[in-house]
Amino acid sequence: MFQKTIKNKIEITGKGLHTGKTNTVRMLPAPENTGVLFCRIDLKEQPFVPALIENVSHTKRRTVVQENGVTIETIEHLLAAIYAYSINNLIIEIDGAEIPILDGSAKLFAEEIEKAGIVNQNKRKKQIEILHYFKVENPIDNSKIEFYPQKNLEIEVNIDYESNVLTTQKAQLKNLTNFKKDISKARTFCFLHEITHLIDENLIKGGDLKNSVVFIEQNTPTKTLGKLLNFLPKKTTVLKKGVLNNTKMIYENEQAKHKLLDLIGDISLAGFDIKGKIIAHKPGHKINTMFTQKLKEKIIKSISIMEGKPLMNIEDIKKILPHREPFLLIDEIRELGNNHVTGVKYVNIEEYYFKGHFPGAPVMPGVLQIEAMAQTGGILALNSVPDPENYLTYFMKIDKVKFKQKVEPNCVLIFKLHLLSPIRRGICHMEAKAYMGNEIVTEAELMAKIVKEKNE
Repeated sequence: MFQKTIKNKIEITGKGLHTGKTNTVRMLPAPENTGVLFCRIDLKEQPFVPALIENVSHTKRRTVVQENGVTIETIEHLLAAIYAYSINNLIIEIDGAEIPILDGSAKLFAEEIEKAGIVNQNKRKKQIEILHYFKVENPIDNSKIEFYPQKNLEIEVNIDYESNVLTTQKAQLKNLTNFKKDISKARTFCFLHEITHLIDENLIKGGDLKNSVVFIEQNTPTKTLGKLLNFLPKKTTVLKKGVLNNTKMIYENEQAKHKLLDLIGDISLAGFDIKGKIIAHKPGHKINTMFTQKLKEKIIKSISIMEGKPLMNIEDIKKILPHREPFLLIDEIRELGNNHVTGVKYVNIEEYYFKGHFPGAPVMPGVLQIEAMAQTGGILALNSVPDPENYLTYFMKIDKVKFKQKVEPNCVLIFKLHLLSPIRRGICHMEAKAYMGNEIVTEAELMAKIVKEKNE
């Protein structure tokens, strides 16, 4: 997969939801490896602010990035559309501090990107596969986002405001190609009782019924509303329970879909194409950015796995595994947790099996790749017992084996394994993958049994 940018310039003008100021956004094609950059053309130096998670400065009701005191706010809807169309390189010029809210959705951004066209570039994009489950929780609002490894991106959002007018909702996106049709039109929303607080916080200066959906949880006389009267149609005396001005929903689950839209925009700040299933419960910009920070940490860890000293060298491995040369097929352990392990094999031309497999065209036998995976998994399995030196692991099953590339001499194999289920009664069920660089060369499911063979 190659990096992408837009073919033609895009220009959109509108007011900001929170500043209330009218700004113009211009999106311009950018060279390979540029990333997504905001540029404040209203400032003298025309500074750039990269759209990256490390630059997030505020998450109250919107996502704000900042660098060297220069801010761009309410970026999430635009970034969601950019990410949905797999655009990696883009210059976004803006003559103010806030991206226009438009109708409160990403609909116009998606439409304009399609009109501009998308072009492939010459550099390959960074696609990092994270092999381990993780989650991020915020106990303050009982929000949670979970990540599950898989080969494609899938997002699920669940919302529950314990409201009598906004029901529990669920939204899913299984393919980004469906973003425009299924997600992009979902508009931002709030509750009537929140608006006074938002005004006091110097927010929503550009909010109105054209760019927001407002829910009312009980019949409310307008004479009690104070500052809110400026947001209402003239001669309104009572606000009836339900949706303000009887605004019609675009989707049955529009609010969950808008939260999914926001989440896409926020996770795009990781700066990589993401593979995996993401399940979010009561997401918002705070928990979204917490998750994205964790996601980026996992990505960077995956990229830099070979940096620094190993967790275990070959002598440490021998203290746990009974295998010895020439059948000890792993050289290092780089990661070891309760549910995952990463091992390394330096494949040298002097390996005994290359003499006969095959002379003149040496290739590492597939069965030995599987054995090396199993030995790496053995470290994970034996890590579950307090005295691993008194135990052995035995194969029970090998399943779903795929050999995708030849493994030739003078390369580095990285084995990544994680548990498919908790270890019970000594049974260890793992998914295993072997990598050269970021390319998978071999994968399989392995099952082994931990057996006590020695007396303490």
